[in-house]
Amino acid sequence: MTGAVVTCQGLILEARRRFEVEGIVDAATDAKVLVSSLLGLSQTDLVLRGDQPVDDARLAVVEQAIVRRLAREPVHRILGKRDFYGLELGLSAGTLEPRPDTEVLVDALLPHLRHIVEVKGAAEIVDLGTGTGAIALALLAECPEARAIGVDISQDALATAVRNAERNGLAQRFEGRQSSWFEKVPEKFDLIVSNPPYIRSDVVLTLDPEVQIFDPAAALDGGRDGLDAYRAIAEQALAHLHERGLVGLEIGWDQREAVTQIFEKKGFSLVEGRKDLGGNDRVLVFATGDS
Repeated sequence: MTGAVVTCQGLILEARRRFEVEGIVDAATDAKVLVSSLLGLSQTDLVLRGDQPVDDARLAVVEQAIVRRLAREPVHRILGKRDFYGLELGLSAGTLEPRPDTEVLVDALLPHLRHIVEVKGAAEIVDLGTGTGAIALALLAECPEARAIGVDISQDALATAVRNAERNGLAQRFEGRQSSWFEKVPEKFDLIVSNPPYIRSDVVLTLDPEVQIFDPAAALDGGRDGLDAYRAIAEQALAHLHERGLVGLEIGWDQREAVTQIFEKKGFSLVEGRKDLGGNDRVLVFATGDS
C-alpha cells in the first residue's frame, strides 16, 4: 500500500483492487466492511468523513488486515466478531463463523419456544455443538423465560460461548458444558437445537480456503455420508426431551429426506421444514410422538 492512499475511501478502493486481483469473491463488500470496521466508521461516517486522512498507526492496522484477507482469512475472523440475530458474537479458532442461513433456524424455533413458555411458564434448551453460542443465545435474547446449556467438545468454543453470553447480558441464563453430544448431559429439555457438522468427509477437502483452513474441521466433517451427527443426536434425543419437546436442526441442502428418515425411525415426526435465503432446504423441526 502506497503512502498516497491515506483517506478512508481511498483505503477501501485500494483494498477492493487488491482483493479483485486475487480473485476474492465479493471483493467490494469485503473491502468496505473490513476497512470501515477497523476505522470505526459507520455507513453515514463513510459518506460524511470518507475523505478524511488516516494516520500511520491505523494505516498499519488496515494493511495487516488486508494481508490476512489476501491469505483467504475471512473478514469477520480478522475482525474477531460477527453480528447474529442482533447479537454481537466473538469468534475463536474453535468456533464456526455464524452464517445468516442459521438465523432461519432461530426464526423457525421462536414460535415453538414461545408456545412452550405460554404453557409451562419457562423453557429449557440444549444447544448441541454450540460453537459461539449463536443459536442458544439468540433464543435466550428473544425469550427471557428460557434457559440454555450450550454443549461442545471444544473447550475453546465453550469459553467463547460463555464470553458471548456475558457480552450480551445473557450469562445468568446460559451454561457452557464440555461433552460429546449427550454424554455428560443427563437433563431433559423442552427444546434440543443443533447446527451439527453435516458436510461429507470427501467434500470437506474441496471447500473454499476460507472454510477449509479457518473453520474447525470438527464443526464441518459429518462423516462419510455427512449424517453421523444426526444419527448420534437422534439416538438419544427422545430420552432427553420433556413431554411435547421439540428438536430443531440445521441441515445440508440435500439432506432433508435422509435426516427425516433418521428421526422418524427413532419415534419423531417432522412438523416443520424451512428453506434458507437461497431457497435450499435448511431447517427441520421434529416433535415427539406425544406432541
